Amino acid sequence: MSEREIIARRIAKEFQNDMVINLGFGMPTASANYIPEGVNVILQTENGGLLFGPKPKLGEADPDLANAGGEPITMLPGASAFDLAFSFSIIRGGHVDATVLGALEVDQEGNIANWKIPGKFVPGMGGGMDLLMGAKRVIVALAHADKEGNSKILKKCTLPLSAAGVVDLIITDKAVIEVTDKGLMLKEVAPGVTVEEVLSMTDADLAVSENVATMDI
Repeated sequence: MSEREIIARRIAKEFQNDMVINLGFGMPTASANYIPEGVNVILQTENGGLLFGPKPKLGEADPDLANAGGEPITMLPGASAFDLAFSFSIIRGGHVDATVLGALEVDQEGNIANWKIPGKFVPGMGGGMDLLMGAKRVIVALAHADKEGNSKILKKCTLPLSAAGVVDLIITDKAVIEVTDKGLMLKEVAPGVTVEEVLSMTDADLAVSENVATMDI
């Protein structure tokens, strides 16, 4: 199982009935394919859609329907499409129960950097800042380390911040980490990964829960 699938599957376990959930592009949007049976959520995409479903089957995509990353989506019965102004009224109005966003870095203070690497061209922050400040809960999804093995979960972010002190939960391919008032708490490890391995590959200070579980994926 790829790191992307591990993360997407675990994200979906956070979904609860009747929640309005915004999915950012990348691994977050993939979680729409793994919503547990019997769980009914209202997925929102910032480009103007409410109540979308999983990725369509090959050959069944509608070119006019896409998520925040431009990937084809399905619309469930009762779904609606609208303009950006209405979409951001939902986000800024506090009507989103949770947002799931990717990140370049997060740190032990709940800060997140997910939009800019100095010296590299980027298209802009998009709706990230609005979502980080407007959603009731912020879940961050990212690989635990970069290609060189450097931790992406830091004591202090080094890249320009998108928002400060807003992250509630971090889901990586190695662990699930809760952001608390006292710092980061390791709650779960991926199958085949030990607590010691997670601690060794994490730059941030990690407290360890008394009952560390194995990720349900």
